[in-house]
Amino acid sequence: MSSASEFLLLGLSEQQGKQPLLFSIFLSVYLVTVVGNVVIIMAIGSDPHFHTPMYFFLANFSLNNLYLPSSTVSRVLVNIQAHRHTITYAGCLSQIYFFLWFIGLDVFLLAAMAYDRLVAICHPLLYTLVMSPRCSILLLVMSLILPHSYSLIHTILAHLSFCTDNIIHYFFCEPLPMLKLSCSNTYANRCVLIYSGGTLTILSPLLIIISYVRIVAAIVRIPSAIGKWKAFSTCGSQLSAVCLFYVSAIGVYFISSTADSASKDRIAAVMYAVVTPMLNPSIYILRNKDIKSALGRLLSRRPQSPHS
Repeated sequence: MSSASEFLLLGLSEQQGKQPLLFSIFLSVYLVTVVGNVVIIMAIGSDPHFHTPMYFFLANFSLNNLYLPSSTVSRVLVNIQAHRHTITYAGCLSQIYFFLWFIGLDVFLLAAMAYDRLVAICHPLLYTLVMSPRCSILLLVMSLILPHSYSLIHTILAHLSFCTDNIIHYFFCEPLPMLKLSCSNTYANRCVLIYSGGTLTILSPLLIIISYVRIVAAIVRIPSAIGKWKAFSTCGSQLSAVCLFYVSAIGVYFISSTADSASKDRIAAVMYAVVTPMLNPSIYILRNKDIKSALGRLLSRRPQSPHS
């Protein structure tokens, strides 16, 4: 049983004068994220030509990009508007649970989409057989279960005792800052965080790397330049989304050495939890001709008059 009933989230800035600006920025980013991902989901759902494994995964990826910022940004907006930067212990655990799940789901959906493109480009004749509806659903279920198991185990282990300090130097609850505050023995928690989390974060990128290495090797062997471009265009937007996710997470943590550790962690959290879900729809809308065409058809539709 925790001695701390609530935690204080310091957010990105402790200066009261900056809170209205932060509220406007977070609200704008959140609205753009919601609109962009909803538009992609509507475009895919409204066109029968998109009822394929590739767009099935993309629709779920966009749906998850709605859930991920909702688990963090919505709380930030409420706290800033209410001038109350606290969160209950139960609320903190819930936020950790959903945040870990949605981040993990993002990673595994990217891996599933990479595998889909691998089969489409390297084994086109077997694509319909391999990427059957049953296989697509199985990949989605695995993408849901694996990160869910990790987030559930870590949330159960996060029932800790907090003696004095209850200040979290983040704008939302994350596992590591909570472990640093606890006066309990956190050895088991850190083992789960390092080994289980490390396995999940290594397994998916490894599958993605293997898939795209084989895809590039297959594209290089295509004799015509037009064929190479056509093959690359089918996975270009997904590869851009993969690069955006991992560059934002890895680059901010390991490349940036000018900022202090706390500031760097905050920037990294904003990048992969807030900015990346906002930019993903732009990648698919700008780089995917089929999505752009579907959006054009969706926007050009006019409601018919009841007297026509």
